[in-house]
Amino acid sequence: MNANSSLDPKTKELLAAVLAGDRRALAKAITLVESSHAKDEAAASALVQFALPHTGRALRIGLSGAPGVGKSTFIEAFGTWLTGQGKRVAVLAVDPSSRRSGGSILGDKTRMVKLTQEPNAFIRPSPAGATLGGVARRTRETMLLVETAGFDVVLVETVGVGQSETAVADMVDMFIVLVSPGGGDELQGIKRGIMELADLVVVTKADGDLMQAATRAAAEYRAALHLMRPKFDNWSADVRMVSSTEGKGIDQVWADIQTFRERLQSTGAWDRQRRDQSVAWLWGELREGLLALLTENKDARAELARFEALIAKGEAAPPAAARAILARWRGKT
Repeated sequence: MNANSSLDPKTKELLAAVLAGDRRALAKAITLVESSHAKDEAAASALVQFALPHTGRALRIGLSGAPGVGKSTFIEAFGTWLTGQGKRVAVLAVDPSSRRSGGSILGDKTRMVKLTQEPNAFIRPSPAGATLGGVARRTRETMLLVETAGFDVVLVETVGVGQSETAVADMVDMFIVLVSPGGGDELQGIKRGIMELADLVVVTKADGDLMQAATRAAAEYRAALHLMRPKFDNWSADVRMVSSTEGKGIDQVWADIQTFRERLQSTGAWDRQRRDQSVAWLWGELREGLLALLTENKDARAELARFEALIAKGEAAPPAAARAILARWRGKT
């Protein structure tokens, strides 16, 4: 597919600016792909398609953890350390959305003041909306655009443990779970499914009075990980302790990330995972698109409203109602 031929002059100019590393153009491009307006859909799609040949070289890292674990503090320390190593770092920080306004609540740039001032860092807060896993629906496209702009490392911060974190694990190279030094009680509160997704567990706040608790928690998490089946043949998830405020342990986390990449690349698992993620992206887009087609149809909306009323009254079961709606839809296509 030759996306370049379908780009209008304005969008082509925007992509050229993104390729040149223009930060304002990058922000504008991300706004375009995040737009929910139908008028922007064609330009956004062409933009991403044209950007695709310029992507794939960045390291994509997902970061998750319960609220209060210190994700933003760690990301600022880690991102600043990386820029100090000559890396260009993009942070896609997905904020919880206000149910009333749809806008972001937290405002990540105010939580990462030092990193924001780094010329080789780019922070983009995006409202998560209703998307499972706390990942904005267009995070994948945004990731491709920051790669097009020449960023070496992309950090995707999710809202936190609580929904389906598979969403972010399905779009990054490495998934890191951040945990507090709470010991056994904290361990009991972490869902097994989240731990099974982890390629690395990082115990935060490993300093001062919490150092002993962090050491104990790290041992308990390491023991728990040993009971789980590894995701990859030649990599078993491990546990590291860090102090984001003191900068301790950051270099070890980066060393683990490098080792992880080398091992997966040596067996072909790295490229295989990325191919699988692209296919998963296709199916995700199809599901979203088919649901949109269904709900945008006038007759289908009326049928949905009728069944919703029946279900609310207890006069129809949701599975049977869904099959009836889909059967009628198939008959009209």
